[in-house]
Formats: sequence, structure tokens, C-alpha cells
Amino acid sequence: MSAAKAIEARIDGVADLERKLGGLLTRFGNLTPLMDRFGMVLVTSTVERFDDERDPQGDAWLPSIRKQTEGGKTLTDKGLLRLSQTHIASRDQVEWGSNLRYARAHNDGAIIRAKGGGKLRFKLPGALGFRTVDQVVIPQREFLGVSADDREELEAQTVEWVAEVAPEVEP
Repeated sequence: MSAAKAIEARIDGVADLERKLGGLLTRFGNLTPLMDRFGMVLVTSTVERFDDERDPQGDAWLPSIRKQTEGGKTLTDKGLLRLSQTHIASRDQVEWGSNLRYARAHNDGAIIRAKGGGKLRFKLPGALGFRTVDQVVIPQREFLGVSADDREELEAQTVEWVAEVAPEVEP
């Protein structure tokens, strides 16, 4: 994926859940169904960030020029980036994110320069006209990550999954 995050059978900053997942992996050997649930939770949360225009820590994204001049939402002109969010689950991890080429630039921020040292020329939204510049700075608008609410939901999904597949096991 062009911009992706991975959660292995551990989640940084959540020692209790990390310990539980490690124990479950040892006991069951394959956590793909649980990792698939995690992926669905994380994709849903990521898509909601496009609606809320906030990063995983809850901080607002810097509004885009298009939003400021024409209205609408930042990173949601046609909705392709929002709708491209997906996940891949395996026995001990889940990856989620987008395969769109520009996803990483928006999630992490980037400086775009013309190939060969030339100039960039592009049309600005609304009636702002064209610009010719040496470079364009795309501010970070992080949409991938695990929020505090996500951590709680992942814990709940773990407990629920264990209760379904092995009710005799303490999650």
C-alpha cells in the first residue's frame, strides 16, 4: 500500500492488550479472524477522520485552499482517498491504508518539486488562477493511526472474539 500502517500481534503503548494478543497467538497460532476485525475497526475509524477532518490525536487538519475558497471538506473533493481505505489481515498482523499514489504525501506531508529542476504550474481552486512555483508544500493531514477510542475498541473486539471462539479462555 502507498500509505499504510501495520499492527502486529502487539500494539505500541497498550501493554495489556499486547500481552493478551501475544498469549492468544501462542494459544491459537493464527489470529487472522481477529486481525480482520481489527482491520475493519481501523478502516472505519480512518474513514470517519475524513468526515471529522481530524487526525488520530483529535487535532484538526489544516484546511485546504479548496475548502477555504469553495467550501466542502479537506481531502474530500471527489472522495477517492477516503473511499480507498482498506485492510489486509494475516495470522499476526493487520495493515490498513490506501494504495493511491498520493496517500502518503497527504498523510505524512510532502514537498513536491518538478522533475529536472523545472517549475510546477497548476490551477488553483475557484477564481484564483494559475501559479508557477519551484515547489509545493503539502501539509501533513494524518488520517492513519490508532486513537485512544480505537485502542478501546480493539480491546473490546479481542474480548468478544475470545468469548466466541474459546469461552473457557480468559482474554
